[in-house]
Amino acid sequence: MLRRLLLLVAWVFWPSYCFSESIVPYYGTTGNAAADNALRWSMGNVLPEPPGVSVNGVIYSYTPEKITEDDFKVTVGNERIGGGDIWSDTQDWSGKPGGIEVRRVIGLPNVPKELWGDGYIETEGTGTVNDATVIYSYKVNPCFDPQFDPNCPGYKTPVPPVVEVTIDLYDATKDDNVKLSSEEQVLIEANEEQLDKEKEEEEKEAEEKLRKYRLERAMSASDASAIFAENIRIQQMNAVAQLAVNAQYLGATIPGGVYKETVVLKDAKIDDNKKGLRNGLAQQLLHEEMVQSQYQ
Repeated sequence: MLRRLLLLVAWVFWPSYCFSESIVPYYGTTGNAAADNALRWSMGNVLPEPPGVSVNGVIYSYTPEKITEDDFKVTVGNERIGGGDIWSDTQDWSGKPGGIEVRRVIGLPNVPKELWGDGYIETEGTGTVNDATVIYSYKVNPCFDPQFDPNCPGYKTPVPPVVEVTIDLYDATKDDNVKLSSEEQVLIEANEEQLDKEKEEEEKEAEEKLRKYRLERAMSASDASAIFAENIRIQQMNAVAQLAVNAQYLGATIPGGVYKETVVLKDAKIDDNKKGLRNGLAQQLLHEEMVQSQYQ
């Protein structure tokens, strides 16, 4: 029966929302706060320790032992830190028989752990309370502290503290306990002057290098502009010259008209060259004779 009540209260007090992130609240129940028939208990020993714990319900049961005619009242509740009660529930058993177990479920609006004072079972009249059981249903919100996890709303990336270190440099020349001779003091001053001169020369050299670099850049830009302008000028001159050539030659015409053929053949028939035929025949016969001589 008690297990059914636990399932019922878990279903009743289960919220209809959840975090959109991967870190979500989780739920649980405590053990019996009134174990060993205790009539008073500290919530610090009952609720879990993680931050973000809130109580959303209480389940309690007990059995009153009394005579029917006797007046008897039983009140179960919790004190609120700062005064008053977070909740209390009173059952009047006056004129009722004892030995009947009572079971009650109390719903609560997620009251933070920090507000919970001691729990108690108080009686008024003649009778006793036996087999008392008080169980709390709670919710733990891991993101109660946003720094619990980077997925928690309001999480801020930790920034390590910057430690400021102050270093006091020791100057032996200003130490009253160090006595320098006049010669040593002169050497120190001369060394400081030399260092100042070297530093000044280095600054001048760096400034001179920078000035030369700027001048080279300016001259380079000027040369590039001059070359570009010269190329444009040459292109323009070439274009003008080409226009003059085109005007002189392209518009010229060749005098005359149609050149007709002046050769006229009187006879369309051309006789064979007999002398050429004889020479060709002789060469042919000579060739055949030379070929046949290879096989003799």
